[in-house]
Amino acid sequence: MICAPKLEDSVIVASNERGELTEDERSRIIEHLQKGTEMMVYQQRAERFTVQVIMETMQVALIGSRDRIVKVLDIFELKELRQWETFQDFQRFNESSTFRKIFGLSEKEVQQDSKTCFTIFYGSEFMLKSLSLNADSVEDAEKWLTGLELLRQETLAAHTPEIIESWLRKKMYIDNTKKNSITLKELKSLLPQMNITVPDGRFLEERFVEVGAKDYVLDFQQFHKFYDLLIFENQEVLLEEFEKGPAAFTISNTNRPESSVLPLSDFQNFLLYRQKETWAKNLNKVQELMTIFINDTMRKTDYPKFTIGEFLSFLFSKENSIWDEKFSEICPLDMNNPLSHYWINSSHNTYLTGDQMRSESSTEAYVRCLRLGCRCIELDCWNGRDEPVIYHGGTMTSKIKFKDAVKAINDHAFITSEYPVVLSIEEHCDTTQQKVIAQMLKDVFQDKLLTKPLDPEAKHLPSPNQLKGKIIIKHQKISESDHTDKGNTAGKSKLNSFKNVFKKIGKPKENMVLEKEGELCIWDPIHMRFYKHDCVISDNKLYYSEEKEEDSPKEGSDLHLFEPWFHGRMAKGRITAKRLLHDFCKGRNGKDGTFLVRESDKFIRNYSISIWTRRRVQHYRIFWSSENGHASFFLTSKQCFPSMCALIEHYRQNLIEYDGLNLHLKNFLPRLNFVSHHQLGWFYSNLSQAKAEEYLLRIPRDGAFLIRQREEPDTFELSVRVEGVIKHYLIYRYNGKYVLADIYEFFRLEDMVSCFREQLFIGKIKLRYPVTPQLVERICMEDLLTCDGELYSEVHMVGQVPEDNPLGHQCKGVVDISKCNVARNAKYGRPLVVTLLNKENVKLIEFTCEILEQVEEWYQVVLNIIQSIIEKMENKTKIAVEMSDMVVYCQSIKKTLNTTFENYNCKEVRSFKDDDFTKKGNEVKPDCILEYNRIALSRVYPKGFRVDSSNFDPCPSWKLGCQMAALNFQTADKFMWLNSALFSLNGGTGYVLKPEWMRDPTKKKPSKQKIRIRVIAARHLPNSEHIISPFVKVELLPYTGARVDDYSFKTTFLNDNGLNPVWLGPRNPPKCFEVDEPDLAFLCFEVSEGDAFSDPKVLAQATFPVRGIRSGYRSVPLKNVFSENLELASLLVHVEHVEV
Repeated sequence: MICAPKLEDSVIVASNERGELTEDERSRIIEHLQKGTEMMVYQQRAERFTVQVIMETMQVALIGSRDRIVKVLDIFELKELRQWETFQDFQRFNESSTFRKIFGLSEKEVQQDSKTCFTIFYGSEFMLKSLSLNADSVEDAEKWLTGLELLRQETLAAHTPEIIESWLRKKMYIDNTKKNSITLKELKSLLPQMNITVPDGRFLEERFVEVGAKDYVLDFQQFHKFYDLLIFENQEVLLEEFEKGPAAFTISNTNRPESSVLPLSDFQNFLLYRQKETWAKNLNKVQELMTIFINDTMRKTDYPKFTIGEFLSFLFSKENSIWDEKFSEICPLDMNNPLSHYWINSSHNTYLTGDQMRSESSTEAYVRCLRLGCRCIELDCWNGRDEPVIYHGGTMTSKIKFKDAVKAINDHAFITSEYPVVLSIEEHCDTTQQKVIAQMLKDVFQDKLLTKPLDPEAKHLPSPNQLKGKIIIKHQKISESDHTDKGNTAGKSKLNSFKNVFKKIGKPKENMVLEKEGELCIWDPIHMRFYKHDCVISDNKLYYSEEKEEDSPKEGSDLHLFEPWFHGRMAKGRITAKRLLHDFCKGRNGKDGTFLVRESDKFIRNYSISIWTRRRVQHYRIFWSSENGHASFFLTSKQCFPSMCALIEHYRQNLIEYDGLNLHLKNFLPRLNFVSHHQLGWFYSNLSQAKAEEYLLRIPRDGAFLIRQREEPDTFELSVRVEGVIKHYLIYRYNGKYVLADIYEFFRLEDMVSCFREQLFIGKIKLRYPVTPQLVERICMEDLLTCDGELYSEVHMVGQVPEDNPLGHQCKGVVDISKCNVARNAKYGRPLVVTLLNKENVKLIEFTCEILEQVEEWYQVVLNIIQSIIEKMENKTKIAVEMSDMVVYCQSIKKTLNTTFENYNCKEVRSFKDDDFTKKGNEVKPDCILEYNRIALSRVYPKGFRVDSSNFDPCPSWKLGCQMAALNFQTADKFMWLNSALFSLNGGTGYVLKPEWMRDPTKKKPSKQKIRIRVIAARHLPNSEHIISPFVKVELLPYTGARVDDYSFKTTFLNDNGLNPVWLGPRNPPKCFEVDEPDLAFLCFEVSEGDAFSDPKVLAQATFPVRGIRSGYRSVPLKNVFSENLELASLLVHVEHVEV
C-alpha cells in the first residue's frame, strides 16, 4: 500500500506537454538515463542509489555499492510519473531529525525542491506501487521525467519482435546481473521460469549443438536461436492448418523454424482470403508488415519472404490481434447526443482499495479509477472532527479528508478523457459541513464546476461535447415543494410611511403585513436606464408598480436621438470615442472641431461630447436637468439650451470658450448605420410579419413595438406586444393622413408614436419600447454571449400578479424573494445596486435608491427573508442550500421502483440496487425503464450485503439503458472484465453511445448473428510459482438462454506447458455461438490452471465486445485479472462469422 500524496503541486508528465523533441535531443536524454544518476531513493528508509535505465531489457534499475542491482522495475508496467513537493514519503524523512543524524546531513541538505522530487507509479494491479526519488538538480529530474515518459510510450508502441528480444534479455540477466551469455546449468534452472519442461538433458545438449554453442555456453544470438527452436518444437503442427481451404499453401521441410519460407504473394493471399483484410490489396502495406517480423536484413527486400518461424510469430503477435482497433478510436460525431444516450463508466465506493469492512481508503484509488477512464466516481461524505471525511461509514475502513480527495480528482480528472466527470456524493454530513464541502468544491474546481444549465429551457440533457472539461455534481437538491412560502414573520411590522401611495391606489387588506415599502429605482435593460417605481415587500414577495411619471423633457428635447452626430451609449465610452475620432480625422486630415456626442458612461441622463483638437481628442460633459417639465442642456451653467440640438447648433455658430477650448464645432463623425429622420428607429421598409413577430418576441416587455411597410401601396402595420402576445394593426394613408385601426388619424407616423407613448393605445398599453435594428442586434448578441442577461428577466420573474396585492391595480409585477439569491455591487454609475437572481443565477430585477442608506435597508430586508427561508429549508430537508445550488443535471431523486418512472425530467437521476429490476414484486415493464433512460439518468449500485466488494453483472442494467452501472474497480472479477471491454470502445473516453434502438423507440434491434470459435494454441502464458497445466474457457456473455453449454466451452488440459501449448484434434472442436444481442455481447477468453484436486485458478483473460471481433486466424492478446496487459502472452484462435 502506498501513502496518499498531497497533490497541490503535482505535475503529470506527458511528452506532448514537454513539447516535441528532436531525435538528437531524445538521444541525449536516453544516453543520460543509460549512464545513470545518483539520487536519494525513499522506500522503508532513505538511501542513495544510482538509478539507471537498462535499454536491453527496458527496465529501471537501482544500483548499490559494487554495482549490485538491488531492484528493477519494468518500464512496461510504468503507469504514471508525478512531480511534487510534499509527497508523504519525502515529508516523512524531512521531518525526522534522527534521519539527519544517521546520514550526517544538515537540515538544508534534506530540504526537498518540488522540481527535483518525483515519484514513479508502476504495477499491474489496481493499487500501484511507488518509487519516490529526489535528484540532486532540477536538470537531472527533468531529464528523467521526460526520458521515462518517452520510453514508456515507446514500450507501448514496440513491435512483437522487439518485445521478444527484451524478454529474452531479462531471462539471460539471471539474478538481475547483466550477462552476455548463459550456461547449460543456468538454462536448466531458467526453463521453469519460461513455463516449460523438456524431455531430458540430451534434448538440451542437442539444441546447444544445433545453435553452434561452445563449451555448453550460449551467447545472446545463440540463446535467441535456442528460443526459436524451443517455441517452434511443439507448434510446427500448426502449419498443417494452412495446407487446406482458401489461399492454401504447402510448406515442406518444416522441422526447423528457418527451414522453409513463405513468399510475399502467399502471405498477401493469406491476409486477403483467410483474414479478410481488405487493406492487404496494397502490396506496399503487406511488405511493411512482413519487414517487422524478418530478423535478417538481407531478406528485407521489395519481395520479402517469411521463414515459417517468423510466420508463426506473426500469428501470435499483437499485430494480428482479434480486436479491430477502429472500434477503439474516438468518434467525435458520436459525442453530440444527450448524456442519457450513453453508457457511462462508473465506480462504486471509489475511495476503497479492498473490501467494505476493513480496507484502506485512499486518494490514489480516485486517481487510478480516473486514469482507467472512469467518469462517475463516488464520495461517501461524513462529518469529521474539523472537516468532512470520506470512508465507508460504520465500518473499520480508514478515512481520508474530503479536501484531499477533490484535489486528487481535480489533478487527474481529464488526463485520460476530456469528457465530463460526475461526482456522485453520498451525503451523511450535517448542513454545516455540507457548506464546507460546497466551498471546497468551488475553491478546488473553480470554472470546471458546472453550476448552471447550459440551456435552462432544454428538454434534454447536453452532450458530452458540450460538457467537455466539466465536473457535474450528483446530489440531492431542494425541490420547489421544499421552499417555505408562509412568509417571514421575524421583524415584520405595519408601516405608515407610505400613506401617499395608498391614497392613490387604495389600501391593502387589513391582515396584510408589510415588511418594507417605498420608492425604488429599477433598472430597465431595454432602455438601459433606471425608472422610479412604488414598491412593497410583503409575504416574502417584492411588488412593484408601473414606472412613475417623471419630469420629462418637452417638445424637441429628444430630437438629438435622430441626429447622425449622436452615437447613444458606446461600449467602453471614451476609449471607443477616442479611437473612432482618431481614425476618422487622421484619414481625412481632420480639422479641429470635428465631434461626436454620446451618452455618458459615468453619469445617468448626462452626455459627453468628444472633440478633435490639436491632433488629439478631448472629452467634455454635457449636463442635463429638468425643472417643471422643462429640460435644460448645458456645457456651463452660464448658458442653457432647451435641447441638445439647440446646444450643438449654437456652438457651430459661436465659439466654445470653456476649459481652454476656443473653437467652433465643425464636421461631425456620423453614427454607423444611421437612418434618416423620416425612417426613425422603429420603422422598417422591408420586413415580413413573421420577422416582425420574431423581433418583438426577443424583447420581453409589453409595449415593445415597430411599424413596417406592407406590400400594398400606402399601407403600413403597427406590431405591438400586449400581455405577451404580438398583435398587428393596419395603418393606411387617406386624404394625406395616416389612419390607425380605422379610429385614429395623424399627419405623421412620428405623431402617432408620440401620442401613444403618452396615453394608452386601445385602452390597454403604451408604445414604450421602440424595437430598433440596434436593439435587436444587441439582444441577439447578448443571447449568444450570456444566459444570465436581462433577456429572460420578466419571463422568469413575473408570475400572475394576485388581485389582493398591496399595490392593487397599479401593480406591474412581483418577485418571489423566497426563491431568489441576492447580490449587491456598484454598477450603472450607482454606488450600490441590489440584484435578485433566481436559482439558475438568471437576473430577475436590479434596483437602487437615490439615498445610499435606503438601498442598504432594502438589501437587509431581502437578505433576512432569504436567510430565514434558507434556514427553514435546511432544517426541513437536511440539505445545505449551497450544495443544492450546485446540482444542475444530476438531481438525486428517491422514489419507489414502481413509481419512479411516472413523472420525471431530464435533470433527475434515479438510483437502484443491482437486484431491483429482477426481484419479486417488480411490476415495472422493461419498456418503461428504457423510455425513462432515453430522457434521464439512472445509476445501479451493488446491494448492501456485498461486503467483500464483489460486483454484479452490469449487462442486465445496460440492456435496460441504465447509463451508470457502478462497479468496484478494486475487485478483479469477470464483471469488471466486461466493464473494461465495453469502455475500451470510443477511445476509452468513458462514454459509449448506446445502440440506436435504445435511443429511438421507432428503431428495431439488429438481427441475430452467429460466430464460430476454435482455440488452437497459446504462447507465453503467465506463471508465478511453477510450470502450469493450462486450459482455456471461452464464453459468450451475457447468457440470454437457459442452457449454459450454449454459451461456453473449454479446451482440454495440457500438462506442464505454459510456453507453447497446442489444442488440436477432435477433443477440441470449434463452438458456434448464437449472438442474440450483437450490440451488447462479449466474448471472454479465460486461461486457467487446474487439476483433479483443486479449483481452477485464473491466470489470464481477454474480453472483447463481439462487434469488434475480426475473422480468421487471430491472436488474442491476454491480460491479467485486473485487465492489465501481459507481456507476450497470447492465444491463437480461429474466428468465423457465420451468416444466419
